[in-house]
Amino acid sequence: MTRDDSDSVHALLLPRNGWVPNNPRLPVLVYSGAIAIQGEDPASAFEKTFADNGWPPQWRSTVFDYHHYHTQGHEVLGIACGEARLMIGGPDGQILMVSAGDVLLLPAGTGHCSLNASDDFLVVGAYPPGQHADIRRESPSEAQLQQIETLPFPATDPVQGRSGALTEHWTSQSSAG
Repeated sequence: MTRDDSDSVHALLLPRNGWVPNNPRLPVLVYSGAIAIQGEDPASAFEKTFADNGWPPQWRSTVFDYHHYHTQGHEVLGIACGEARLMIGGPDGQILMVSAGDVLLLPAGTGHCSLNASDDFLVVGAYPPGQHADIRRESPSEAQLQQIETLPFPATDPVQGRSGALTEHWTSQSSAG
């Protein structure tokens, strides 16, 4: 069950941070309390929501405790259980506190890592069709920067569908430059 509360979605456009490229056009979207946590398998609500909105779920795990980014996929992270302090944007980036029910949408190139997490911290990860997470821990090549820049735009918001925050924030950003 998703909440339809556009006030609970915040956009963070992150500049390049040393070796972490971030995304020059597309902001990170933070959906606070987006999915109602209920039942014995709260991760299944994230998987269903993501799948229903065209983002096939790929894994259940945690967020790596080292800085990394992806060049071949936009990534959505659904916080199914627990809480964590994540750093977004690379070393000395922005610290985000996340907890069960929150969702983060990371455009390709966005650095992220877990600084610390509760023992029960569980995340569901998903990508648009045809995209995946290539783990990058070094400065990007020109070809990788081009990959980030030209990665196909997702057809739908992973939480809110066709008329969601992704369409509002990413469309206005991508057409601005």
